[in-house]
Amino acid sequence: MAKSAFRGGPPGGGMNMNMIKQAQKMQAELLRTQSEMEEREFSATSGGGAVTAVVSGKHELLKLDISPDAVDPEDVEILSDMIIAAINEAMRTAEKAAAENISRLTGGLNLGSFGL
Repeated sequence: MAKSAFRGGPPGGGMNMNMIKQAQKMQAELLRTQSEMEEREFSATSGGGAVTAVVSGKHELLKLDISPDAVDPEDVEILSDMIIAAINEAMRTAEKAAAENISRLTGGLNLGSFGL
């Protein structure tokens, strides 16, 4: 009688279990990092500090500071542009931080978006 190749499980079964454990660990780290990112705040200024925007890691605007010197009733368009610039830069900062954290955890492996 020939010995079964499946004795004690399929060949390489230990390696597959190790890979599963590593994937589960990575998933837990990704979820922890996502939670941490959602709690962080990111800020940016425009107009030489006239406008400051603060966003969360959830990409929500939390705070908007406008210097009284930036308010010119004759030129509301410039103020609007500074607000948009500050918010967009704060959002880019949050996105960059999330991407760097994911890249660090995955060793640069692109796993798609995890909502970060």
